[in-house]
Amino acid sequence: MHVLDLWRRVAPLPLGRRLFAGVVCWRAPYFATIRPEFVELDTTVCIARVRKRRAVHNHIGTVHAIAMANLSELTAGVLMEAAVPRSMRWIPRGMTIEYLAKAETDVTGTARLAKTTWGAAEDVAVPVSVTDARGREVVRATISMYVSPRRSD
Repeated sequence: MHVLDLWRRVAPLPLGRRLFAGVVCWRAPYFATIRPEFVELDTTVCIARVRKRRAVHNHIGTVHAIAMANLSELTAGVLMEAAVPRSMRWIPRGMTIEYLAKAETDVTGTARLAKTTWGAAEDVAVPVSVTDARGREVVRATISMYVSPRRSD
């Protein structure tokens, strides 16, 4: 089942968003380390939240920079999975990230994509903004994705 179809089917259900996060983390287990909570998903946006808890703290008690990098890659990847047609495939090629402020609260990652047409192989930059509970941007990232047609075997 396509990720967007799954989201649309389970998100409205009680515990559906938790189920969705579980499926995503089962497919890509490393993301389970941040316990993401998905808020919104369609072909142009993916929003997920990470609760501030001890497991994602750094030595000063704020959300660790790598946890926010993980959130950035997660939202960009799930967005690509929703946006790219099944005839195409994608893989992250790189990330640039700016740590703008300490994250002293829960954080929310928002990946956005304006691209709606796909065809030839190309690099696509997916911007991600991570904000704290007050709406202050604490991380700004760009995830570089390589998108190409699937091989017909």
